[in-house]
Amino acid sequence: MASYTEDDIKSLDWREHIRLRPGMYIGKLGDGSSQDDGIYILLKEVIDNAIDEYVMGHGKEIHIAIDEGGRVEVRDYGRGIPLGKLYDCAAQINTGAKYDSEAFKKSVGLNGVGIKAVNALSGFFEIQAWRDGKTKAIEFSKGEVIEEMKRPKADKGDGGTRLSFEVDTSIFPKRVKWRDAYVERMCRYYSFLNPGLCLVFNGKKYKSKHGLLDLLKEEMDETPLYEPIVLKGHDIDVVFTHTLGGGEEYYSFVNGQHTTQGGTHLAAFREALVKTVREFYKKQWDPADIRSGIEAAISVRVEEPVFESQTKTKLGSTHMAPEGETVRTFIGNFLKEELDNYLHKNTAVAEELQKRILQAERERKELKGVKKLARDRAKQAKLHNKKLRDCKAHFDTKHKRREETTIFITEGDSASGSITKCRDVETQAVFSLRGKPLNTFGLSRKIVYENEEFALLQAALNIEDGLDGLRYNKVVIATDADVDGMHIRLLLLTFILQFFPELIREGHLSILETPLFRVRNKKKTHYCYDESEKDVALTELGKTAEVTRFKGLGEISPDEFGFMIGPDMRLDPVLMEEGKSLKEMLTFYMGKNTPDRQGFIIENLRADVDTAEV
Repeated sequence: MASYTEDDIKSLDWREHIRLRPGMYIGKLGDGSSQDDGIYILLKEVIDNAIDEYVMGHGKEIHIAIDEGGRVEVRDYGRGIPLGKLYDCAAQINTGAKYDSEAFKKSVGLNGVGIKAVNALSGFFEIQAWRDGKTKAIEFSKGEVIEEMKRPKADKGDGGTRLSFEVDTSIFPKRVKWRDAYVERMCRYYSFLNPGLCLVFNGKKYKSKHGLLDLLKEEMDETPLYEPIVLKGHDIDVVFTHTLGGGEEYYSFVNGQHTTQGGTHLAAFREALVKTVREFYKKQWDPADIRSGIEAAISVRVEEPVFESQTKTKLGSTHMAPEGETVRTFIGNFLKEELDNYLHKNTAVAEELQKRILQAERERKELKGVKKLARDRAKQAKLHNKKLRDCKAHFDTKHKRREETTIFITEGDSASGSITKCRDVETQAVFSLRGKPLNTFGLSRKIVYENEEFALLQAALNIEDGLDGLRYNKVVIATDADVDGMHIRLLLLTFILQFFPELIREGHLSILETPLFRVRNKKKTHYCYDESEKDVALTELGKTAEVTRFKGLGEISPDEFGFMIGPDMRLDPVLMEEGKSLKEMLTFYMGKNTPDRQGFIIENLRADVDTAEV
């Protein structure tokens, strides 16, 4: 047995601890393909400091730039970090200005870790401040000082702070890549939560005048049944309306932090909404009918908030302040007074809301029998359906590998067979389609429920009642890169966009990238995903190397597939196109064959056709 002595007890300094356990500080390490990957948490930690300056009344612009090499720069025009404390703020753990400040009690970054984590996890990190006509800068690498300006220099530049960094690829995946769409969404949300603030990302400006109302109108995919209800109070803002859609869509925030997983404030809002509506109409309607089709945004400001993780995506606080009233009571009393008053004053809105609730009630009763059929099929599937090869771990459990859980949706038995043989049975499941699935464009949920294949798929995912029960963190469409494969991919995307768009919004849906070529000689094998990678492989292995062009997933052996769905698996995230509603996108891609769509297809297929003919 190993000895256990004083020599076995070790203390790590702050840099070593952050680098050894980065997940404690920034969540998962990822390549940037998912919006909750750690690189975006690092960027957010930097921007949060600049936002706090704006909240305090200093600086109306924040400039963000990310170059092709992955170097990030954030410049604010606030008061600037005191020059004598520049090192402490960047490299002294548990150091900050927010511990005792009354003004910062409703800030997000209260733990003094933020930019220190950015520093420790960056191969390059530079911080510079301008204050009182002087400036000072320090350059770090992996938390260690590389170069420091010993004394402040005279500089008439605008006051504020500039922070630049490149993530350390010895910790993050080597193929780490920033997705502009995720950063743009971050900037948009910051602007909605801070009306009047201008954020500039790579030259594009983001600014909001009406805050959460602008957010809701921009994010909504369907036409609202009534003008959104706007309720404002001390430490709380609420905006909501209803649409003909059947789900519930919420955008919740705490002290400017987007709580994508909700928390106590969102639970309190959903409960208070039902209670207030029931009391106003004097009807004990089902909560699901009251919330069916709701689109809502809620922002609260909590003193010394407690989140369930360092990434702050779910509020755990039960009280508005350490010695204050509960979050549940605060939000309940606010809605009881403000929403009740609003509905009494706006009778037309009250009538529209009542109509929507009654409609939801009718639809629920009509679907009851169909849902029973779907549930019966799901039970049958668990016992007899050979199309689903499940894994042992699931995302809706506390399994230690829940974040790794993946389901591959494949076409045909040959492709699913290859994946099934080489998958990680602990975390990877396979769902095999029989062929081209039903085109759901324009169809009702009732008709889709009656489709056995889609009923089994949504049962496998467990998303009928929302994402709370989602069984796999990654839902991956794995189809051939030919015309039939692309068609199947489009039909699946149509189904998901129309009935479960939150899968895409929350970053769970991806496309599996598979190699087009295998280049090998007797000693080495390269899998190449495009022509340029093939050329590099031929240069390394010589022109006599054997080149194989893969035409479909069924041609790839299980041994080779093990590499393609392993740790180096390449996933292309499915992203919402900014500025377009779901209805617009579905009509464009799946509606009548318009000249615009014909032009789009011809232009975007040309490169693929050229590649396929090589």
